[in-house]
Amino acid sequence: MEYIYAALMLHSVGKEIDEGNVTGVLKATGADVDSVRVKALVSALEEVDIEDAISKAAFSPSVSGAKVEEKKEEKEKVEEKKEEKEEKEEEEKEESAIEGLGALFG
Repeated sequence: MEYIYAALMLHSVGKEIDEGNVTGVLKATGADVDSVRVKALVSALEEVDIEDAISKAAFSPSVSGAKVEEKKEEKEKVEEKKEEKEEKEEEEKEESAIEGLGALFG
């Protein structure tokens, strides 16, 4: 993630996003720099309009917020089913224990 942050910082101050600049920013932060990752990032960003990507990302939270809510509802349903299963298993254990006691006294 720090590689992307370095590229965004360079973009925000109007500097060219190249291997030397990205490496310089990362080294300045004390990060261990992987030159392969730097090359991959610079290569991947050559065709990207960063301003456009940033503006599109501004709309993502509302979409991802809906997805988060959907995931939350799915998780709640799974938890409810799990609780129902546990309750059913507990009832079956109690019934089994009662039957066992009935055999002792019956």
